[in-house]
Amino acid sequence: MPCTSSSGLWLLADCNNFYASCERLFRPDLAGRPVVVLSNNDGCVIARSAEAKRLGIPMGAAEFKIRALLERTRTAVFSSNFALYGDLSDRVMQTLESLFQDVRQYSIDEAFCRLQGPEALQAWEAADMARRRVLRWTGIPVSMGIACTRTLAKAANRIAKQSGAGIFRLDPDAPDFQARLEGLAVEDVWGIGRRLAARLQAYGIASAWTLSQQSDLWVRRHLGMPGWDTVLELRGMAASREGEARALRQTLVVSRSFGRKTELKRDVLEAVCAFAERACEKLRAEGLLAGGVSASLRTSFFGDDPAYAGCASRSLVPATADTGAVVRAASEAAAGTWRPGYRYAKAGVLLYGIEPAGRRQLSLLADPAAEAKSARLMQALDAVNARYGRRTLVYAASGLPAGAKAAWQMKQARLSPASTTRWDELASAKA
Repeated sequence: MPCTSSSGLWLLADCNNFYASCERLFRPDLAGRPVVVLSNNDGCVIARSAEAKRLGIPMGAAEFKIRALLERTRTAVFSSNFALYGDLSDRVMQTLESLFQDVRQYSIDEAFCRLQGPEALQAWEAADMARRRVLRWTGIPVSMGIACTRTLAKAANRIAKQSGAGIFRLDPDAPDFQARLEGLAVEDVWGIGRRLAARLQAYGIASAWTLSQQSDLWVRRHLGMPGWDTVLELRGMAASREGEARALRQTLVVSRSFGRKTELKRDVLEAVCAFAERACEKLRAEGLLAGGVSASLRTSFFGDDPAYAGCASRSLVPATADTGAVVRAASEAAAGTWRPGYRYAKAGVLLYGIEPAGRRQLSLLADPAAEAKSARLMQALDAVNARYGRRTLVYAASGLPAGAKAAWQMKQARLSPASTTRWDELASAKA
């Protein structure tokens, strides 16, 4: 039987055009004007305001190919400012947590809120209150989708955005439920990727409703358990694995293209060490340790330069999240794979052998005193960088945070100020 508000509801809070909304927050002059945000090195469009979407600016378009259109339509163009986006995301999540007991962040701009008891019985009022508070406290507009399963809550949120209502509840008992799912393309169903959507369309399954009506045997045979969970949720039933913990990640990758090609070994090693620092920050934020690190280097796939790609690994024994240990190992690996005579365009760091810090495999080589000291140092490092901005404190091997910009650092010609995370870039108002 379909679940109801008595068994609890899901509310999906999704920030509207999040990156573009962040850029507009301290720029009231951009109200009503199209806004786009570019990827690393100012390459492709990764976010668009509603006005930019109406102009037909495609997601993923290379900036140089649509530059004339951007100029002609007076579209405001920004480099990715992930420090700003991350801080505002934290503020949105903290605001939701001030209202709901069970908030599960799904991405930088989305969170599922579990509604139980009185909250579920007054779900619409709770969603409206949350939407108003997030806008008032953070300045970020949010749309709310309400349903008895997470998959339907995602669909409801999509309808809320498309209709402009801001809040929408999708109920399996509602008269228009079938019509709503018939209007939802199968590729837009949460959990259905592009390749799976193509397979389903080959079977004549083009809408969410058609997918939900397939037999249990067919679904399990062709889609497996993840697909089975999705179909259950489209029918308004709790998924068989809804309560299971999120699967532990197996690897963690930080990889970037350089702002400009470089032949210097120093530049390449600096980049690898900086990426190792960032990987360790992510590792500690998730309470994980790594048992090994790989460093990769490569030239560009385009142009007439000689091509080369190399990769080398080092074990981390015992498993660790200590930035110093990982930076040393990554630097050694990169130095071993670097070759002279090439113009390098990209590098990356991959951490593997990942395990939870609280359930790690013990080692006779571990030094409890040294590990306790490392933990305190990393805690202090993260606290300083969280308060004063990323790379306020860095390891010298990754390059100094101030001074001339290294070749490996990203192009960010249109970067907006870090208005919420750096004292010297705080927004100011004049009366």
